[in-house]
Amino acid sequence: MLYWLQQLQMKRWEFHNSPPAPSAAADAALAENGPALRLELEQEEAELEEFLCPVKTPTGLVGVAAALQPAPAMPLALQNISLKHLGTEIQNTMYNIRGNKQSQGTGHRPPGEDSPLIGEPQREEQSSPPDPSTPGKGPSDSPKPTPKSSLTANLIQKAKRQNNTFPLFAEGLTRNRTPQEKALALEQQVLMLTKELKSQKELVRILHKALEAAQQEKRASSAYLAAAEDKDRLELVRHKVRQIAELGRHVEALEQERESLTQTVSLLEQQVQELEQHVQLLMEKNQAKQQVICVLSEKVTQDFLHPPNQPPKPSDAADRDFLSQQEKMEHLKDDMEAYRTQNHFLNSEIHQVTKIWRRVAEKEKALLMKCAYLQAKNCQVESKYLAGLRRLQEAMGNEASECAELLRQLIQEALQWEASDASADGVELSPIREYDEYGFLTVPNYEVEDLKLLAKIQALEVRSHHLLAHEAVERPLRERWAALGELAPSAELKQLLRAGVSCEHRPRVWRWLVHLRVQHLQTPGRYQELLSRGQACKHPAARQIELDLNRTFPNNKHFTCPTSSFPDKLRRVLLAFSWQNPSIGYCQGLNRLAAIALLVLDEEESAFWCLVAIVETIMPADYYSKTLTASQADQRVLQDLLSEKLPRLMAHVGQHRVDLSFITFNWFLVVFADSLISNILLQVWDAFLYEGTKVLFRYALAIFKYNEEEILRLQDSLEIYQYLRFFTKTICNSRKLRNIAFNDMNPFPMKQLQQLRTVHRERLEAELRELEQLKAEYLETRASQDPVVPEGCTSEDEGEA
Repeated sequence: MLYWLQQLQMKRWEFHNSPPAPSAAADAALAENGPALRLELEQEEAELEEFLCPVKTPTGLVGVAAALQPAPAMPLALQNISLKHLGTEIQNTMYNIRGNKQSQGTGHRPPGEDSPLIGEPQREEQSSPPDPSTPGKGPSDSPKPTPKSSLTANLIQKAKRQNNTFPLFAEGLTRNRTPQEKALALEQQVLMLTKELKSQKELVRILHKALEAAQQEKRASSAYLAAAEDKDRLELVRHKVRQIAELGRHVEALEQERESLTQTVSLLEQQVQELEQHVQLLMEKNQAKQQVICVLSEKVTQDFLHPPNQPPKPSDAADRDFLSQQEKMEHLKDDMEAYRTQNHFLNSEIHQVTKIWRRVAEKEKALLMKCAYLQAKNCQVESKYLAGLRRLQEAMGNEASECAELLRQLIQEALQWEASDASADGVELSPIREYDEYGFLTVPNYEVEDLKLLAKIQALEVRSHHLLAHEAVERPLRERWAALGELAPSAELKQLLRAGVSCEHRPRVWRWLVHLRVQHLQTPGRYQELLSRGQACKHPAARQIELDLNRTFPNNKHFTCPTSSFPDKLRRVLLAFSWQNPSIGYCQGLNRLAAIALLVLDEEESAFWCLVAIVETIMPADYYSKTLTASQADQRVLQDLLSEKLPRLMAHVGQHRVDLSFITFNWFLVVFADSLISNILLQVWDAFLYEGTKVLFRYALAIFKYNEEEILRLQDSLEIYQYLRFFTKTICNSRKLRNIAFNDMNPFPMKQLQQLRTVHRERLEAELRELEQLKAEYLETRASQDPVVPEGCTSEDEGEA
């Protein structure tokens, strides 16, 4: 049964691993326009060890042939049993029964039954002996006899069991020397010989030292006798006296060391005596325990053979009872082995089913990715179709013809058709909601009737980019932010901020960036203090703040809903800032900066400090002053950078006398808050809060580069102005825009930006001074002239009269 179960399992696994491969034409078509997504998964590596070794069964022993095998002969090891030493006889009998079953079972049991039970690898030739009836198999292929080493090991284990179970029986005490005891005796002899060898080496070393000293003495005597004068002999004698004194000191030091060692030895001897006494006590205690164990064992044996509640049975009845118990134990052991085999098989089954489930999950994921890619390509194709219809409509104008009527009909059908209506049971992989996480409309709501087709095109492009970027960009980016840990300025953090912060991490990251900017200005309780000041005294800018509250983000549900709390929060943040910076008070545009901060941070105080960080630390001075000097200087810097990076575009708009600052001035003042769709806008802010105003110039250049070809196709100044009014909302591919901003526009040194700002600021200040001078001269001229009343007009005095 185990053999056929494994065969079934193997066939199922082979069937699952051979699915029909998808056509190569479909993959080639997908590879032309986008990332190639394959349904074929890579083959798995070499599999790990199986839970259950394969059962290799010869054909002659499967099915009917195995059932017709003769029954195994019952062992005859229970014939002569001595009740004198019953425990030893029980163990001997059990061992004989087990040995006979092992020796005979190899010829009658189905092969492969024993080796899988314990999970060990089996050999092909030894685990399954051949069938005598099978042709081509001779006696040479029969299983080999059991080696002597295994028999010796079995005997050793038997002796150990006897001595461990019944240590005081006569058979355990009078046994012969076993190989282990012989090995132990040999090890002791080796240790004794090793100690003797060490002592001999020490003796040789001492003799070497004595020989060396004698040789030195001989050389000294020879030098003394060879000395020609008494002076030389006297010097040799003095040298010898010094050596003798030094040796005497050495001997004294050694004597002191010997005395200390003698004291140490005496202390150690005392400790050894104490330990010996302790060991003697433990041995006596252990012997007493062994005696108690022996007594209890004999009592248990007697109780087992002669229960106290039953009369003593005769010898034959006791033997039969014992044999029945022995047979039950054998049956229980067989059941245990069967359950072990079943456990191994079920583990193997679970392992195989788990691998199949993982393979199916990977295939499902690949299919979902392919489905998302196909949906994205469908949206792109439909977007191109609608764009083509729009261009045809613009080219044909209002010509009354069959083609114009057909074109209007196609446009009407395209606007009314939705992809979700095409199939009621379609798979929604990543549905695009009407509003994003921060309440902004996902696709802008164009009020002009002619732009509805453009809105539909943009909606399709947004869905296409969202489907393509969901698995490839958003998930790895979330994993990188989750693994970042504690925030600290670094090149890695800079790259992550440029790529954009995931929604769940953006509030934490923005709070850290704001704190990095305003930690020298931030004091506890400052925001509440400013609010209390605003309640006590009305600020002059309060009226303008109230007017701008209703004009803040009309496409965001948080600021248009009557029950929303965001307008009240925004009012308090702007009033607190007007008291924080009286030189500015309030400037149009600050309401949108504070609104973005509120939507992301969702706390008034955090939004207040974010507004402070932008106005007072990131933007240059006088950026939001009454004269807007720094803002105007930045527009001139942008003109210079556009002329350097995009000369064709600047030549085109210059030819049609289009002033780009009419569009770009508001970009810089509110950090693109009214221009870009929400997901791209927040990515711009992620980098802007960390890197500063350089990001504004990068993205401004990238926006014009992104739409350069569209602008160059326009040949009328009015059309160019109309296109520039909403063209930033048509940008949907954030990856392309980011790549243009941070890669295509390099090099972009901050030093160059500061130099251009300084030059244009000086020019602006000179122009302002000149205007002030002209204004003063004009006022002086008007004051010096007498008012002259034209003829036919009545003066005020005359009218009153």
